Amino acid sequence: MLLAIDVYYKENEAKVVAVVFNSEDETPQSIVVDQITGIEDYVSGEFYKRELPCIESILQKINLKDIEAVIIDGHIYVDDGGTFGLGGHTWESLDKKIPVIGVAKNSFFRNKNTVKEVFRGESKKPLYVSSIGIDLDIATNLIKKMKGDYRIPTVLKELDRITKE
Repeated sequence: MLLAIDVYYKENEAKVVAVVFNSEDETPQSIVVDQITGIEDYVSGEFYKRELPCIESILQKINLKDIEAVIIDGHIYVDDGGTFGLGGHTWESLDKKIPVIGVAKNSFFRNKNTVKEVFRGESKKPLYVSSIGIDLDIATNLIKKMKGDYRIPTVLKELDRITKE
């Protein structure tokens, strides 16, 4: 089973959504929603400090026993030197026991060697996949093979829609 998490902010509140699914699923098998208040302000270069508490909060509501990997909307590393981004910090918060796959819609100029571009469907614009605790080629292949004819896999698109409801 895979777990994907997304967070949507409105002022100092956050809606956190997690979906559990298999890689061949088009729709989530289960959905968990959490609302968090008192969110920290965004600080450039320290996004994880705002989002990680939201992710940790929803992780407490999920049985992680059968989760093979967690997918986050973001990067594992913010540079080629291995400085952790949101994904790396998420992996640490999971005691480095569950692999984390970062799927980002935009690239960073400093982490060209820690991501692979994944082109899905007929899109000319790639997704930027990174990973920790799982080989990057395996993670990239997983994202590439997820259901859906478009750039964003169907289940991740559904996650985004639910998060923004």
